[in-house]
Amino acid sequence: MKRNYHVFLSFRGTDVRQGFLSHLYAALDQQGIYTFVDSEKLRKGEEISPTLMRAIEESRIAIIVFSEGYASSPWCLEEAVKIMECKERNGLIVFPVFYKVEPREVRGGRESYGRAMAKHESKFGKDSKKVKRWKKGLFEAGNLSGWELNDRDEADLILCIVKELLIRLNRKSLHVAKYPVGIDFRVQGLSCLSQKESADDDVLMIGLWGPGGIGKTTIAKALYNAMMRQFQVCCFLEQVREKSNRSDGLVTLQKDLLSEILVHPLTVYSVAGGISLIQERLYCKNVLLVLDDVDHMSQLNALAGKSNWFGKGSRIIVTSRDKQLLTSHGINCVYEIQTLGCHEAQYLFSLYAFPNSKSVEIRRDLIDKALHYADRLPLALEVLGSFLRGRKEPAWESTLHKLSKIPEPTINRVLKISFDGLENNEREIFLDIACFFKGKNIEYIKEVLDSCDFHTAIGIYILMERSLIKNQDETLEMHDLIQSMGRDIVNEACRDDPGKRSRLWLLEDVEDIFCYNTGTDAVKAIVLERSPPEAIIISPDAFTNMKRLRILILHGGRISSQAQVRLPNELRWLEWSNAPNLEFGSGPNKLVSLDVRKSHIKQLMGNFQNFRKLKSIDLYECKSLVSIPDLSSAPNMEKLILNGCESLVEVHPSVGNLKWPWHMDVFIE
Repeated sequence: MKRNYHVFLSFRGTDVRQGFLSHLYAALDQQGIYTFVDSEKLRKGEEISPTLMRAIEESRIAIIVFSEGYASSPWCLEEAVKIMECKERNGLIVFPVFYKVEPREVRGGRESYGRAMAKHESKFGKDSKKVKRWKKGLFEAGNLSGWELNDRDEADLILCIVKELLIRLNRKSLHVAKYPVGIDFRVQGLSCLSQKESADDDVLMIGLWGPGGIGKTTIAKALYNAMMRQFQVCCFLEQVREKSNRSDGLVTLQKDLLSEILVHPLTVYSVAGGISLIQERLYCKNVLLVLDDVDHMSQLNALAGKSNWFGKGSRIIVTSRDKQLLTSHGINCVYEIQTLGCHEAQYLFSLYAFPNSKSVEIRRDLIDKALHYADRLPLALEVLGSFLRGRKEPAWESTLHKLSKIPEPTINRVLKISFDGLENNEREIFLDIACFFKGKNIEYIKEVLDSCDFHTAIGIYILMERSLIKNQDETLEMHDLIQSMGRDIVNEACRDDPGKRSRLWLLEDVEDIFCYNTGTDAVKAIVLERSPPEAIIISPDAFTNMKRLRILILHGGRISSQAQVRLPNELRWLEWSNAPNLEFGSGPNKLVSLDVRKSHIKQLMGNFQNFRKLKSIDLYECKSLVSIPDLSSAPNMEKLILNGCESLVEVHPSVGNLKWPWHMDVFIE
């Protein structure tokens, strides 16, 4: 709504026009505060004129000067009702000034206000809707925080009013976004939820949680703009994570907070000193504070340690990628920011890519590919749409092909911030999920990664709290761009030589490694989910140099060898359908699970004395297998599957002595 006036003054002319009001108006005018003061010509009859009604609607602040004769004027009462309606509907800031009357007289209908309302009831009837509206308006306005004259000097009161108005009027709304698609709807929802969560006098801390690029800062800015007029003092602290990492970063943030809120900024020498100053100066103020992009508890402790640092009704909004950080700080109202809806995403992308509505010049399949790549992430829609704007179809095709190989740098940089904040345990788990296990069952993932000595359960929880993965029906999912970011981290180690990367998942990357032994000890895991189009003959020494290989999963059954393949002792998890004969080196072996179903092996890797960690063997339909060796030195065995082993003729007696469930379906002719 257009705001033509800074301040609207509501008053009873005969009481204050020639004295207090004229001095107040002059003081406001001297400070450049554009103030609406009605003339007596506008006050005709008992109905408020359209000119005054419009002036109230177009003002940022309304001051109601409650004097002794204010309630005797139906005109003044109508103004008060209209002002309170605009406060509720349009966010009008309202201040009462109690001029030679007490607040209880206004809100309780006592003294001159009681007598005036009695006359109105006599004239319009005791049950008159008009009189009830007037009483309600007086009650609500009389309950607001404002100023009382009492015995104080009028000039001093006017200085206090001007000072407060300057603070309020100097408060500027924040730029939200070039195209704020879907923002208003989300802000309305958050505003309603925050009101339900607490009473008006409670201090409420609200967390906005989600991955990078999803729009947390944008929504926080819009929420700040929608709420700021309701608070005595406001502050939006941007880039808390980035600024706190600089020299004296937390002290600088504390200075920024105090200088935004206080008229005379205070000197802050240390974090502890800053905490004391924030507590001392803000505990009695109604504060709206936004802390944007918080990633460490020290930041919250320095800027908003406890709710009792702030006055009644304050709202503290914190945006973060880390849900656990928010809940650990006692922020119970944590809202997860969702990606845009499909139609919202399409509309936002079109605003950036086709500002002149000329999308018909680009093939629909290319637009769909771009939308699929962005996957409803606002940052990706903005960056990709802006880049493709005005480009021809060949440029679209080339760009989208490139993005299928290498992530867009701006988007990737934002998403990678969440990864950079992880500990090593969580980094390794995240990269394994991004490269191999997206969409897989959680229990299966835990089993595989636990075999690698990771703390998988807590690691998965932490990745969920950082908005990097999600649990959907007991499978782990992640945004396509987050998966792309994770895979790019792996590829970045050596883009020209796959044998020097930690994880391999593409057939084209492993073919040379398998055939020409170009792998190195950098390789930690290899997973091929799909069968290669042509059979691959693997070298017996393909894994010799991969001494740190811990996971080997080869599905599809078209990778074989003409000789026995040697595997590293560091291997923890092996799944290889249609596997050739395999062997491990001498010395302790770390294998936990062996799954070689439908393979052509005849004998099970000889001596099992060094397989003390082995828990599971799956030999399903290994039709050439003739014997099972001594397993007495594998004390942790939990499962042995021999179904379909048609040629099996010898099972070592130790198998029957082990105390674990096993399944056996043996066909012997």
